[in-house]
Amino acid sequence: MKKVLIIDDEDKLRSLLAKIIGLEGFDVFQADDCKTGLKKLEQNNIDVVICDVKLPDGSGVDLSKKIKEIYPCIEIIMLTAYGTITDSVQAIKNGAFDYITKGDDNNKIIPLLYKAAEKIALTKKIAHLEKQLGNKYSFDIIIGKSKNIKEAIEAAQKVATTDASVLLTGETGTGKEVFAQAIHNASKRSKNNIIAVNCSAFSKELLENEMFGHKAGAFTGAIKESKGIFEEANNGTVFLDEIGEMPLDLQAKLLRVLETKEFIKVGDTKPVKVDVRIIAATNKNLQQQVNEGNFREDLFYRINVFTIPLPALRERKSDIPALANHFLEVFKQKTNTRIESISHDFMEHLLNHEWNGNIRELKNVIERAVILAKDDQLVIEGLPVELQIMKDNSKTLSAFDLASVEKLHIQRVLIYTKGNKTEAAKLLNIGLTTLYRKIEEYHIISS
Repeated sequence: MKKVLIIDDEDKLRSLLAKIIGLEGFDVFQADDCKTGLKKLEQNNIDVVICDVKLPDGSGVDLSKKIKEIYPCIEIIMLTAYGTITDSVQAIKNGAFDYITKGDDNNKIIPLLYKAAEKIALTKKIAHLEKQLGNKYSFDIIIGKSKNIKEAIEAAQKVATTDASVLLTGETGTGKEVFAQAIHNASKRSKNNIIAVNCSAFSKELLENEMFGHKAGAFTGAIKESKGIFEEANNGTVFLDEIGEMPLDLQAKLLRVLETKEFIKVGDTKPVKVDVRIIAATNKNLQQQVNEGNFREDLFYRINVFTIPLPALRERKSDIPALANHFLEVFKQKTNTRIESISHDFMEHLLNHEWNGNIRELKNVIERAVILAKDDQLVIEGLPVELQIMKDNSKTLSAFDLASVEKLHIQRVLIYTKGNKTEAAKLLNIGLTTLYRKIEEYHIISS
């Protein structure tokens, strides 16, 4: 039920409006002056205020401005007498929703209230979505309590509030884009765009066009002018992923943007002014790239203002259980399955794996296991073949180990044949019946 506050010193009119509005199902509160009105706002979660322009202890126009400053989501409808239209217009400029003429427009108040209620609902929905988006890209979603990931988060939080260029280093799959998004979201540029480009995904010509855009007629097919990511991200952030792959001549153009805050579109001669923050990421050793002549030293020092190394997953194995359970929750919701937990053996195999693909690899492994799960728990049969046999050099070769090796080999052959058991049996040089028996004996899941 929406709550409405009527602020008016005319008792009869106020009571009449309260009765009309109350009959429509609104919860109505009343006040006869500014002071009482503000007190009612403090005590109740008001949605709409209906306020007279002239009150005993102040101006309703001034009060409307104060209310919007304190409670920006509240909508205000002004009550105006003849000759005070100017005041009502000013109130609308101050943030009021609309105004009606006292006594003459009582039939308009209910439609206005419903319109105001719709706007409030939309405003709250947008605020909720913005909060969700903010949470999605905040530091709070970075999972892990190991020392090295906490150090990386703390460093990122400190630099986020500045305008300094940031260089994120680390292996592929360690979460560099997540960190870039979180840094932008915690910065003063958060209300503007963050636009990412993977420097290894384009040829030199396409990357230049992607970064700086082009003028109409710059090349065949360039029918109209196009903005690049620097122009689209003006007053925001540009995230240059895999910057170590950027060609040298483009590095020179990027350096110009950083030094002069301007660039020239492909096929144009006129510079375009921009104000962007640079967050770059690489899985390469840029200092070594500089030494080998593959990366400009001056650009390196420009983007290397604040470096944050992100640890590989094998360097923070204590975080694997939390990450695995997080991905389990994500994918069981996506697939609408009722998986309750991860088995001890499954987790033990996760902790024993080297994770050369880092968090991205772990995410894929959990997604696969959720899809293959038959019961309410993730078990080792849902793991990829390379994870199903733990590396343990302390064990001597036993019958179990030999069975495990055979199981692993059969699984690899089935993957190679894309689940074709007849072809797999031929490659294994065993009968098809024998293959089916071993699949059942070893609980092999084949596509």
